[in-house]
Amino acid sequence: MGMDQSRAAGEQLRALADGQAGVLEALAQMQVGSLERSKLDEETYLLVRLAALVATDAAPVAYRVHLGGVAPVAAAKVLATRSAIAPVVCSARVLSAASKLVLAGLLEAGPSQFTRFG
Repeated sequence: MGMDQSRAAGEQLRALADGQAGVLEALAQMQVGSLERSKLDEETYLLVRLAALVATDAAPVAYRVHLGGVAPVAAAKVLATRSAIAPVVCSARVLSAASKLVLAGLLEAGPSQFTRFG
């Protein structure tokens, strides 16, 4: 890989990690209609997505991308979901997810609800 290609790839990775609009727009296009296709209610859909993010040890920006544009869900439901998946995905990932939700701006450090990002 040439120097220019390496620099361009690095810039793309930084943009992805920073959650820049162009990159997020491309990712968002993959999500269009997924709620409707799932045939789940919005709250269940959000909690399933949360479980997938925890299981994959997703970065805070992924939480923002996948959960940021949905209706608020009570913190109690988030905790219940984490409790349900903890035996499967391991407590380390569940604890990591808690801090990533806060870093993504979707959950306050204290008791609260998910909020829209922005």
